[in-house]
Amino acid sequence: MSNTFGEIFKVTTFGESHGKLIGVIIDGCPSNLEISEEEINIELKKRRPNLNEYVSQRNEFDFARIVSGVFEGKTTGAPICIVIENNDVKSSAYDEIINVLRPSHANYTYLKKYKIFDHRGASRASGRETALRVAAGAIAKKILKRKNIKVFAYLKSLGNISADIDYNNLSGLDENSIYCPDLKAEKMMLEKLLEIKNQKDSIGGIVEFYIDNVPVGIGEPIYDKLNARLAYALMSIPSAKGFEIGDGFESVNKRGSYRNDVFEYVDDQVRTITNNEGGILAGISNGMPIIGRVVFKPAATIGLPINTIDIYGNKVILKYEDDSRHDACIAIRATPVVEAMCALTIVDFILLNQTRILNDEEAKSKTEKSFI
Repeated sequence: MSNTFGEIFKVTTFGESHGKLIGVIIDGCPSNLEISEEEINIELKKRRPNLNEYVSQRNEFDFARIVSGVFEGKTTGAPICIVIENNDVKSSAYDEIINVLRPSHANYTYLKKYKIFDHRGASRASGRETALRVAAGAIAKKILKRKNIKVFAYLKSLGNISADIDYNNLSGLDENSIYCPDLKAEKMMLEKLLEIKNQKDSIGGIVEFYIDNVPVGIGEPIYDKLNARLAYALMSIPSAKGFEIGDGFESVNKRGSYRNDVFEYVDDQVRTITNNEGGILAGISNGMPIIGRVVFKPAATIGLPINTIDIYGNKVILKYEDDSRHDACIAIRATPVVEAMCALTIVDFILLNQTRILNDEEAKSKTEKSFI
């Protein structure tokens, strides 16, 4: 019932963390879009485990296979199906804790809701599912590229270490091991990650997104606002615990006389001098860069022993094997997932927007002569 995202550009994922494979079906993608498995695999490489010593060491190379919807390198308009095989599952590591309620994990709520739970690697609740979002996001980003819309996501904070972001210099993020564009902050973050790893613990982080060149008018009023859909999309990522747009929670300490984004007319465009609203007014894009952040909790799976109970109510101590595979900071591998979900959201709204005005040129001719 809740495995599909989008209204026009619809993405449905399937498969479990330790099943034979995982897959995604994309319906509503326009035809004649050039796309290849290689392009999708480039995006998947950003998210896959075992990229460095600070993320899960599960050895999945995440090679996507397009099995439908693409002919001679172009989309046909039919549903696109992409599958990724699971190769390094190591399911036996979960056999001894099959009846243990793992703190801050999904097994208790899933078990209560469905009366059954595939305990191997958290099943559908696993971060493994997010590989499919990145695969679908690769196609969405190709559509956005045609419209010169750029989507960036990067590690803004790790614990109490925060990066200074130069929005004019966000290229080359893929070459950074933890997707932090501030080299000074990156060095401190890497030192903190090594400390956390040696302590067999985990730490939280904040991923910021920056979407440039989104045209004015993207988003729907009232219940389907662009910021609301972004929140919905990004808070659906496993371990996401908070969302803000623009200056977000900082706005509580400001006065309207200082915070209001003042309009100006520059180079035949309406802009705002500041961007506290984060590029969205009344749920609709205003032409400014869309900026927001997602908070990710520390990974629930850690190397330290944890007090808990089993499904019978008995007190137990949960201790994973010494070679258990988990992320020191989930936010690192969540970064390309944030980027993908942003791309999927914007593409869906752009396609929806094309249904809103019957004849754009005719509508413009009836409008009074103004910069609107």
